[in-house]
Amino acid sequence: MKILKTFGDGASAAEAVLQQLERRGAVNTARVEPVVRNILDKVRSAGDSALRSFAAEFDGICVDQPLLVSREEMQEAWETTSEELRAAMRLAQANIRAFAEKQLPHGWSLRPSEGMEVGQIVRPLQSVGCYVPGGRYPLPSTLLMTATPAQVAGVERIAVCSPKPARETMAAAYLAGIIEFYRVGGAQAIAALAYGTETIAPVDRIVGPGNLYVTAAKLAVSHHTGIDMPAGPTEIIVTSEAGDATGIAADLVAQAEHDPEALAILITSQPDLAEEVVLEVKRQSQNNPLALQSLAQQGFAFLTRTPEAAHALTNRLAPEHLSVDTGADLRWVKNAGSVFIGHHTPQSMGDYVSGPNHVLPTGRNGRIRGGLSVLDFVKIITVQHYTLEALREIGPHTIALAEAEGLKGHAESVRVRMR
Repeated sequence: MKILKTFGDGASAAEAVLQQLERRGAVNTARVEPVVRNILDKVRSAGDSALRSFAAEFDGICVDQPLLVSREEMQEAWETTSEELRAAMRLAQANIRAFAEKQLPHGWSLRPSEGMEVGQIVRPLQSVGCYVPGGRYPLPSTLLMTATPAQVAGVERIAVCSPKPARETMAAAYLAGIIEFYRVGGAQAIAALAYGTETIAPVDRIVGPGNLYVTAAKLAVSHHTGIDMPAGPTEIIVTSEAGDATGIAADLVAQAEHDPEALAILITSQPDLAEEVVLEVKRQSQNNPLALQSLAQQGFAFLTRTPEAAHALTNRLAPEHLSVDTGADLRWVKNAGSVFIGHHTPQSMGDYVSGPNHVLPTGRNGRIRGGLSVLDFVKIITVQHYTLEALREIGPHTIALAEAEGLKGHAESVRVRMR
């Protein structure tokens, strides 16, 4: 992990790194796009045959093994899971559900004028695909994070894809009541969910995090089916002036161990804190090879001249996960996927049991949206209704605007109904 000063003699070197970090999403996915395009084309043309071939090649799954995980397999996984883990899954599911229920939008109506009524109705998507990574670690938490808000929204069909699903992930699927669970991962899973195959019907939207190949595939199919966001490799920024170096380092190492592409950053105006954190990160990661790799490649401590400069830099980078010192820091936060406040709020709590979703925007997409939520599984449909009296009163304003734009048909469509 490297310390970079954003002022004085080190400013130019720090700025070069920052500009590279700002381009991280587009640059990274571009590296794998040719491979991803080839996979998408093969699945689109060959269907299940391509899925089985890729599953054997990438995941070591026998080509004649069913793509669909049976409910019996999921039940066996649940029953052979320790009660400690089952209790943790139940708690996580309950908190995710409660949070999603609070987020769920509702229909309403408004009467701006007598006889004129406008409003909205809320309807769930009909089908969604939940991608659950399964490469280095089993991620039952991601299954609960993606499927539960969809269930709260009222989505009728939920299809889950995961490469070589682990027992823990199948157990979570059983707890969630999942019927469609497929042994398919990577870009090929995204292709199946977008285009459909003999076994997997296409869905209206694909959600969930993944590696660069999954992220690139989601972007590539986004013109064909909906996606939540490019939720790629993990990112963490800790912006602190008075934090505890041990706790900060622990969060940085925890998120860094997700992926070699993970991004781990400290931003502070305190030189002593930067040095202490870098030393602690080195100590805590020495027996964690994956964290060591990502921290060596993309671990930075940016030292700013002032706290205000630290705040501005944080918003510029728009991190997936952001840790701050106190609740007062929320006043300056503009761009982040999820915010963690104070020493007693490790980011790992949000990864598992707090309730807010851990599928969060990466690659600076925190500038334009927040994390996955129940809103990703519903449509807001607007509604309008006029009486004749209201149309006669308000219609002339529409006629005036339409004629000003030269759209005579628009004007006439109002005029004929006013008679």
